[in-house]
Amino acid sequence: MEKQKSGMDIDLGNRCSRNAYNWSKATFKNRDGKPGMPAEGLEGGFSNLLLFGSSRIGIASDGIGTKIELAERTGIYDTLGFDLMAMVVDDLATAGFEPSNISNIIDVNRLDYDVIDRLMKGLHDAANFCGVAISGGEIAELGDRIGGYGEGMNFNWCSTAIGNLHKSLEQPISGLEIREGDQVISVRSQGFRSNGFSLIRRSMQSCLGDKWHEETFQDGRSWGEVLLTPSLIYSPLIVALLDAGLIPSGIVHITGGGIADNFARVLRKTGLGASLDSLQEPLPVMKALQELAGISDEQAYLYWNMGNGMLIVQSPDRAEQCLRLCKEAKYEAQVCGVIDGSGMVSLEAGGKKIENVLS
Repeated sequence: MEKQKSGMDIDLGNRCSRNAYNWSKATFKNRDGKPGMPAEGLEGGFSNLLLFGSSRIGIASDGIGTKIELAERTGIYDTLGFDLMAMVVDDLATAGFEPSNISNIIDVNRLDYDVIDRLMKGLHDAANFCGVAISGGEIAELGDRIGGYGEGMNFNWCSTAIGNLHKSLEQPISGLEIREGDQVISVRSQGFRSNGFSLIRRSMQSCLGDKWHEETFQDGRSWGEVLLTPSLIYSPLIVALLDAGLIPSGIVHITGGGIADNFARVLRKTGLGASLDSLQEPLPVMKALQELAGISDEQAYLYWNMGNGMLIVQSPDRAEQCLRLCKEAKYEAQVCGVIDGSGMVSLEAGGKKIENVLS
């Protein structure tokens, strides 16, 4: 099975996530009628809504996974902050929350002041990019409980972000307003973001050996540098759209699980489907890695964003305005498909159709 080749089982991951959420949901009653009561309606989405009186606060948690190994291999640490920030603030943005604060935890085997300094410098730069305050954190020394590549500081890095529901919204954007005929707009990614690196690392190790990160990529940089390309943060774009009154009917953050699996999290609420026949072209590094390791389109689109970092669903009469605003905000975007009644996500890649039934 192709899923086994990556070292990951997306179906098992989804089942575990649903089970964990069910246990979490069983605690909602503890805050019933009290500040911090979790609201209904965003189940299976990218973030959750907490009620504090009249205030509606979004919360999202995530980490950057094994992309950390790229920093350990290359010694480049000041870009990972953009990955950490993107994973949580872009999840918040999918529901219409304007991110405001982030807290982070760095678990290390042993401390290295310089590495911590560069990590936090990158997070600082990412926070400035999207107008977020870093309002808390923790650094924990865990010894050999934390492993990684090389003899330097090995670490894991996770975060939680919060934000306010945008002033233009009465309820979070959940996908319930998506209608057949709505246009799907793809906003281009500038790299792999923080997803699919288990498959990437296994493929590179198999094809180029242990020092694969030092091998030269086609543009003259090393493979390690190219694969470490930081995540583009989309939350400022979503806030700009909401400020302009261009409220999407659905927003999809393409993270682990690729395009179809993430789109399904939004489309399941209505039972609608999507036909995506004009997606962004895969990035050169993605095509090069596919060719090097013999990775099929089906597998690549299962695990990677393939150049599509966020999908925005807009009514047909607002699609052109949305594209103009994307361009003004310096995000590359294009209409990539349409919402239909099929109950599945189908996309075209390499001249053939890949269909994914929503379950």
